[in-house]
Amino acid sequence: MSNRQERVAEEIKKVVSEALRTKVDNPDIGMVTVTDVELTKEMETATIYYTSLNDNKDEVAAALEKSKGLIRSEVAREIRIRKAPELAFKYDNSIEYGNKIESLLNEIKDQ
Repeated sequence: MSNRQERVAEEIKKVVSEALRTKVDNPDIGMVTVTDVELTKEMETATIYYTSLNDNKDEVAAALEKSKGLIRSEVAREIRIRKAPELAFKYDNSIEYGNKIESLLNEIKDQ
């Protein structure tokens, strides 16, 4: 990513996190943390990676999909770019993967 893309992605991350915390009123979303944002080269689509403390990932994904319009309008309002990117939400498995690796390493260490 170019410097501009990285700066815009970081701003989108901040705006989406704030919108999820203050604007979106959906109990299914609960404790969602935005971990990363990837922008396409043309900045037409922003893929937002998130984790959640809620056990039911399907409900969280559906709630985020339902709130996508509100979140996109917040991005458009807060960030000065020509066109607000389309938003796509993806669950970030990296934390679970890291925990699994750590538990396997601890298991090996204990043997």
